[in-house]
Amino acid sequence: MADVKVTQETGDDLVVVKDLVKYFPIRSGLLQRVTAQVKAIDGVSFTIKRGETLGLVGESGCGKTTVGRTLLRLIPHTEGSVLFDGRDIFQLGGRDMKDLRREMQIVFQDPFSSLDPRMPIGESIMEGLVVHRIGTAQERWERVISLLRLVNMEDFHAKRYPHEFSGGQRQRIGIARALALDPKFIVADEPVSALDVSVQAQVLNILMDLQEQLGLTYLFIAHNLSVVEHISTRVAVMYLGKMAELASRDAIFENPMHPYTQALLSAIPIADPRKAGSRARIILEGDVPSPINPPPGCHFHPRCRYAMKGLCDKEEPVFKDYGDGHFVACWLVEKENG
Repeated sequence: MADVKVTQETGDDLVVVKDLVKYFPIRSGLLQRVTAQVKAIDGVSFTIKRGETLGLVGESGCGKTTVGRTLLRLIPHTEGSVLFDGRDIFQLGGRDMKDLRREMQIVFQDPFSSLDPRMPIGESIMEGLVVHRIGTAQERWERVISLLRLVNMEDFHAKRYPHEFSGGQRQRIGIARALALDPKFIVADEPVSALDVSVQAQVLNILMDLQEQLGLTYLFIAHNLSVVEHISTRVAVMYLGKMAELASRDAIFENPMHPYTQALLSAIPIADPRKAGSRARIILEGDVPSPINPPPGCHFHPRCRYAMKGLCDKEEPVFKDYGDGHFVACWLVEKENG
């Protein structure tokens, strides 16, 4: 694994991820022996500062959702560490981890499947309060009503079932449920990808308003780069289980350094037809390699138009800061700026 040069925790860092690895075993045969590993996350390091939104983007299968779920310990990690507010979550026992879960929540991609169809949404929102034994029954109900109002829904909605709501309303219910325990950190796993464009804007505005009101910190996972540009403070780009680039939103969108990031940004439609021809479309050749057997060296080199034979296909580039917190893992950038 390449040496990863990422600034370690400071007073402003709420989440510090260091060399995070998650492999999923593939079993086969009569005895179900492990015959291969899916390298979903392969040595990822980054930080998330208090009160910011870190956008995490990349192609399907690059490991974005696995990162989010591993950070919350919803799935076990293979190697590495995650510090949350100075505590290594992988070292915490059952009781301590249960207490910490009050500070870390998730908003799922599919708002319908994440809600129990047999339970009124008021009870779904209240469930975390019951599990953690917070407040009396009356106080819990009052908390549910206040949360519904916070996400622009009506009091009487608390007694209705998930099938009675639209997709946007269900996602707002999911946000209310995530807020029930007054968390510091929320993983938003593609929270608007299943919604219409007009509804996406409503949900994004609610998330941004809540962040301002409550001082929340987000890890915002998405495919849509326009959405990420709208909501993010910084943006991280993943490719095949590794971090390719990490920088401020403006730096990523105005001066992308990694060839993969440049290709992603070239695919964003330009609304103004007079400017549509000002940016060349970069077409990536070939398919994303299998995470079971990723290519040696830089994982992106088989599809990169700048790949240098004998270097990119043999040695893994170092993910390091090239100034102003702009991290890149690319031999071309190293050659031009080293």
